[in-house]
Amino acid sequence: MALSATPEETGGMLTIGELASYAGVTVRAVRHYHAKGLLPEPERDQSGYRRYDAGSVIELIKIRTLAQAGVPLARVRELLRADEEEFAAAVADIDKRLRAEIRQRQRHREQIARLAAGDNLMLPPEVVGYLDHLRVLGVDERIVQAERDGWILLAAHSPERVPEWMARKREQITDPQLIDFYLTLSRVLDRTADGPRLVELADELAVYITRLADEQGENYVDDTDIEPSLVKLMDTLAFDTVPPARRLIELLKKGGWTGWTKLERVDPHGMRQEDTAVRRSGRYR
Repeated sequence: MALSATPEETGGMLTIGELASYAGVTVRAVRHYHAKGLLPEPERDQSGYRRYDAGSVIELIKIRTLAQAGVPLARVRELLRADEEEFAAAVADIDKRLRAEIRQRQRHREQIARLAAGDNLMLPPEVVGYLDHLRVLGVDERIVQAERDGWILLAAHSPERVPEWMARKREQITDPQLIDFYLTLSRVLDRTADGPRLVELADELAVYITRLADEQGENYVDDTDIEPSLVKLMDTLAFDTVPPARRLIELLKKGGWTGWTKLERVDPHGMRQEDTAVRRSGRYR
């Protein structure tokens, strides 16, 4: 049986496997470093096998150390050939790049964590807390989703006003009558649009809104102050998510109000209050 030659029998020269073992890398890594031009190809013995000396081990350990430190292979060759001053400058530059990458990865981790937490990525904490409170109250998830989508648009459009709006929302959601409205709407989501309970709900909501407007002022009922185009977009999102809401708003007009995102007074015939005032003023000129 033929035996492999030992390093002593080959004049201290090493096979590629022995080189890899001494340097703590794989044979595949050694071949990769050869292909990249980082580790010079050694001479081959009479059998055609690569044979490495001790200097190759040192060189390979340097390459491995730099690569494990995060130095791009494209810069390893530069560092291997650099003098002390050039090496220090290059390492400082690489360290700066790595720190920037770490900060970027940390930001990615924070975003992933917020994604895992649900609404936190796109909404301020106070809005997320409000939506969670609706869930605790037992509000249907479709209604919570409609609220969430509206708040996403509002927070993107007027982030500076979110704290003001949320303070009002938190105050309003303590009213048992408003809570009952949310819960009743949750129960009628899967019923027909002309069901008697939806009609009753519209009447109750009209009375509730009127009371709030009379006691607190109409600005308390609605002070969103956003463009009509955004109001329309938010209404569409809500109606797509909670289809009975569209019918509810139609029924609400009979009680003197209209609008989902932006509430406005109307007369029983469907005209907005300010339009009625204009017509009356013109009649007596």
